[in-house]
Amino acid sequence: MADIEVYTTKVCPYCVRAKALLDRKGAAYKEIDVSGDDAARDALVKRAEGRRTVPQIFINGVGIGGCDDLYALESAGKLDVMLAS
Repeated sequence: MADIEVYTTKVCPYCVRAKALLDRKGAAYKEIDVSGDDAARDALVKRAEGRRTVPQIFINGVGIGGCDDLYALESAGKLDVMLAS
């Protein structure tokens, strides 16, 4: 199973939607809440190459982007392959 990290905030509907897809897939993930945590937010921005929006999703250490990107992978039939690796 893939190593998945999801950077979120408490009031983000896109985070909820992304986590719901991962839950439906049965994928275990580590959620990193950056709400009000400047150090965690700075680490996210550095890791996500300047992107500040949430969610930011990493699968096996590779940034795939946000919620729309996750759903695009699903629509293209590529998400299951990534989750299985």
